Amino acid sequence: MSDVLFYHLEVRPLEAVLPALLEKTLERGWRAVVEVGSTERAEALDAHLWTFRDDSFLAHGLAGETTDAHQPVLITTGTDNPNGAAVRFFIDRAVPQSADGYERIVYMFSGHDPDAVAEARLAWKALKPGNDLTYWQQETDGRWVKKA
Repeated sequence: MSDVLFYHLEVRPLEAVLPALLEKTLERGWRAVVEVGSTERAEALDAHLWTFRDDSFLAHGLAGETTDAHQPVLITTGTDNPNGAAVRFFIDRAVPQSADGYERIVYMFSGHDPDAVAEARLAWKALKPGNDLTYWQQETDGRWVKKA
């Protein structure tokens, strides 16, 4: 059984929320893999994680390099787990097939995109059997509230 967390983005964009969640993942001693929907999105996220904060960066890599297995955070468009991650993030409408092999799945979607919301509902139904699901919605002040 895996913990599956759905994050419904309403106020702050993914670029503002994802780095903090990745940092918390690393603080727990877990590695992460971030699955995105396109190569262009992977490259943009790669650049963002190096520069999202003026005083530091988030160590990570793009899948396909010789160092994939050693990356604390790996960005990919594929479904494999080359860095042995305990946590898998699905963003940019990447679709989870299964939670098998992960302690935690994090599914992030924009509440401003009706198609993304519909896909999140389908993912919820698909992942519900055999997993512990929680749903977090972003309030107008940016706080996260557990709704389910």
